[in-house]
Amino acid sequence: MAMSMVMFVWFSSFFLVALLLAFLVYQLMCLSDLEFDYINTFDTTFRINRFVIPEFALHGVLCLVLLIGGYWFLFLLNVPLMYYHARLYSRKEHLVDVTEVFNHLDYEKNFRLVKLVWYLLLFFVVIYRMLMDLI
Repeated sequence: MAMSMVMFVWFSSFFLVALLLAFLVYQLMCLSDLEFDYINTFDTTFRINRFVIPEFALHGVLCLVLLIGGYWFLFLLNVPLMYYHARLYSRKEHLVDVTEVFNHLDYEKNFRLVKLVWYLLLFFVVIYRMLMDLI
C-alpha cells in the first residue's frame, strides 16, 4: 500500500477517534451536570441526543476507513461496538428518554465510560501505529 494511503488512514482515524472522544466527554459532562442538579432533564437529554447519531455515524466511518485501509484486526475489534450501535438504533433505544433519565443515570454514565475507555485505547493504538508507519 502506498505511503500516502497509509498516512491518510492513520490521520483520518486519529481525527475520527478524537471527535468520538470529544462527543463522549461532552455527554459525560452533561450527565454529571444532571446528577449534581446543575441542569434540568430536558436540556440534558436534548444535548446528549443531539450527538448520538453523529457518534454512530463517525464510528461507522472509522470502521469503513479501517476496512478500506486493510487494517482487519482493528476493524474486527470495532465490529462488536458497531453492531451494538446498530442494534440500539434498530430497536429505537439509542436516544436518552427525558422521563427515564434519572432511573437510568448510572447505566448511561457507565455505558459511556466503557465506550470512553475503548476509544481511549483505540486512540493510543492509532497514535502508536501512525508513528510507527511514519518512522
